[in-house]
This record gives sequence, structure tokens and C-alpha cells, in this order.
Amino acid sequence: MLELHSISKSFPGVKALDNVSLAFKAGESHALVGENGAGKSTLIKIITGIYQPDGGKIVCNGETLHFRSYRDSLDKGIDIVSQEIQVIPESSIAENVMLDKMITYGRTGIINWRAVNAHARKYMDMVGLDLPPTAVIKGLSAAHKQLVQIAKALAAEAKFLMLDEPTSSLTEHEADNLFDILRRLRERGTTIVFVTHKFGEVFAVCDRVSVLRDGRHVGTRLTRDITAPDLVKLMIGRECSDEHLGALDVDRSKELLRAEHVTRRGKAADASFTLHEGEVLGFYGLVGAGRTELARLLIGEDGIDSGAVYVRGEKARIRGVADSLHRYRMGYVTENRKEEGLLLDAPVRTNITITIWRRIVNTLTRNISMAKEQEIAADMVRSLAIKTAGIEQKTADLSGGNQQKVSIAKWLAADCDILIIDEPTVGVDVGAKEQIHKLIWGLAKEGRMGIVLISSDMREIIKLASRILVFRDQRIVAELKDIDDGVKTYESVSAEIGRYLG
Repeated sequence: MLELHSISKSFPGVKALDNVSLAFKAGESHALVGENGAGKSTLIKIITGIYQPDGGKIVCNGETLHFRSYRDSLDKGIDIVSQEIQVIPESSIAENVMLDKMITYGRTGIINWRAVNAHARKYMDMVGLDLPPTAVIKGLSAAHKQLVQIAKALAAEAKFLMLDEPTSSLTEHEADNLFDILRRLRERGTTIVFVTHKFGEVFAVCDRVSVLRDGRHVGTRLTRDITAPDLVKLMIGRECSDEHLGALDVDRSKELLRAEHVTRRGKAADASFTLHEGEVLGFYGLVGAGRTELARLLIGEDGIDSGAVYVRGEKARIRGVADSLHRYRMGYVTENRKEEGLLLDAPVRTNITITIWRRIVNTLTRNISMAKEQEIAADMVRSLAIKTAGIEQKTADLSGGNQQKVSIAKWLAADCDILIIDEPTVGVDVGAKEQIHKLIWGLAKEGRMGIVLISSDMREIIKLASRILVFRDQRIVAELKDIDDGVKTYESVSAEIGRYLG
């Protein structure tokens, strides 16, 4: 058993954990839930030696543990799959999976690459990572990088496995595969601590669930004795709904974006669709099915081999993200906000206004107008209800949900009327998720924007989209219409999507 006794931790101006006591039993899967900032990630970083507590102690099978580093926790059989993607981009998948356990030819120190790749392949197969072990990490999607991290943790064969939002970039199919792995690990006696914002995962794979709120432990329940609405109330004190937000007034006479037979080898095959004013068009499919790949073709990040893209009825020649923004008023909220979407060390003001610098620069001095920056950033913070100490606060210090709002704000500041949003609620809690859903729906309903919504969360895409395109093998294999008609249920739509995915 792994026990936490009165764990406390403070950061400048923040009490992250306040006298938290928990126990994780051998061979159980234990969920840890709470809103962003509740202390979940801080707690498991203390368990794994990444942080040291200000007070309290960790006891494992009667032994008090004193971790000075992550290496100390590994030596005791405790490992973590972090929420933030932590891989070596220039190295291969096999090198990342086997990083601390390279196989050599005897005592020569010469690495046996054949054995390393074969051993890595074993754990790659366990997580469904169907790529060559020699593939370089930097070219992979966020979802594939997450699977690499999980494979690395499995290779360590830890007795205690901490999982911090492990399915944040995975589809339901891939998540189900991971759950099967976790059940097998549990049967072998591995203790799993599972941090998640997805309640379906809590009930699918966990025996018990503990709730943190504002750094305090507010309760632990057997999953069989609690319902999802009760869990929400315990977390945030109010109820949330997964029902569709309502019918969108789509104007099909006003075409904003159209793709005709867009093809790029290995990325998209003969993709055709139309996006209208006031519409949320969903892209759904498994990782690698071609959703994000098509989005990158639309914004010019990758070139197309054949086919054409039309914006407001005119054939477009988009040469990159800047071109898609400044010439065509099309924005792209990336799936990987921490690596690609935000300047985390820069203030909120900079991240919101970076897309409009050329508009607010003084033509003589070439200086950006600070006054205009402050005005626009403050207006976006108010409009999107971004929780921040001020527009000068460092973006890295915001919660995941508020970082995502900043990602969206920078495109709204640029006056886009076409917005592609890739995995909008990855790593955000249930309360922030509901706010982002209402924001996206409102941008289409009241803001009259056309939105392409890419999501691995089937409930999310059914809740928001008026139409859904289903992707498989880099192709659009189906179109589901009138999702918001008030007649179709989540069960009926998900079943139809499942048939097309095979």
C-alpha cells in the first residue's frame, strides 16, 4: 500500500496542497479528479519525487520514503506518465521507450540496436502504436507522442503507475485499448493512480475515486457507489450537462470554406466538403485517420498534391498559417497548445495580440502600440471570461482551460470568420470544458463564424456539431447530417459513427 499523510505544498502565492491524506491499495486503479488547479498533478509529482512536499510524508508498505528526485521514485518502482508531453524529439521511438534501459553487447557498452528495437516493439504493440521503432519522434502527432510515453512507462514495469491525463490526445478506440492494458496490469498487482477529467474513464477502469478541491481532499468513494452527477457536485458544487447545446442557424447559402478533391500522399485522399456560415462541422476519426492532416493542408502548413481549396467562393492559394490568417481570415487552434499554440513564458497580452501586430505597428517607428495591445487583450479577457491576475500574467501560470481560451482569443482578435479548432478541451476540467463548449457554440450561433471542430472526444463532437465527417485511412468515409435536430441521441449518433469506423 502507498499512503500519503498530511501532504502540503505551496508555490509563490498559491497553496497547491493543504494537508492531503490518501491511501492507494495494491492492485487497485484509483482515480484522482478535480478542477484545474485543484492539486492533482502537484500531488503525483510529489509521489514521484519531481516535487518535494513542504510537510507530511509518503509511506510505502510501512517504509517512510524520502525522494530527492524522480530517479529515487523509479528505484522504488513508482513511475509517471506526465500530462505534458516529454519526449526527445530528435530520437527514435525505440530510443525514447528504452531510454534508461538500453541493451548492449555484453559489457562492451556498444548498443544492440536490433534488441533495443525488438524490445521497444513489444511495448509499442501493447499500446497500439503501429509505427516503425526507428521513426523519429519530432514528426509524430501529439497522440502518437502520448502513446510513446505510455509505452515507456510500461517498459519500466513499475509497481505503482501514475497516469496524468493519459488519454488527453487519444480517441475512444485507443483509450479502450489502454484500459485493457491497465486492467491486465491491475490483475498483476500494479497500483494505478489515474488523473483524468473524463468521468467515463473513472467508471470504466477505476475501483475508487478521490476528489480534490482547492488543494484539499474532499472525499473518496467506491466507483460503484457514486454517479457522474454526484461526482461533478463533489468537484465543483454544481451540475453539468452533455446534451446538445441547441440547433445552430446555419446559412447554407453562404459558403465560407470548400475543399474539392484535396489530396496529399500519406495525409489526405480525395477530401471534399463545404463549411457554411454559422456552422460547426465536426471531424471525427481515429488518430492517423487524416483529420489534423487535412486541417494542415487547408491552412497551407503542408502543400497539396492535387485538388483545390476555396474561401468564400474564390479559389485560394494558401502558403502558410500567416497567409491563411492575413489573406483569408482563417485561424487554426492547434491540438498542442503548449508546444505550438502559445508562448508560455510570454504574458497573456502578447499571446492574444501576436496575430495582429502588423495591424497595430507604427509605420514610422516600427514599434507595436502598447496601448492598443492592452486594450485589445483586456477586451478579449473580458469577453472570454479568461481567469487571470491580469494581461501581464505569464501564460504558463494559467490553468489548462484558460490557456485554451487564450489560444482561441488570439484568432478572434484577428477577426477570423473561419476557425479550425483541433482538440479544444484536451487537459481541461469539466467546468472549463463546459465554458469552452459554450464559447465555440456561441461563436457559430451568435458570431456567425464557420468552425471546423476536430475532436477525439465523441461526446464533445456530438454535443457541438451540426454535421460530422467521419475519417478513416486519410479519407472522409461518411457524413452525418442534422446532429442538432433535437431528435438524434448520443447513442444513435455514436453507433452510426462506430459502423463507419468498423
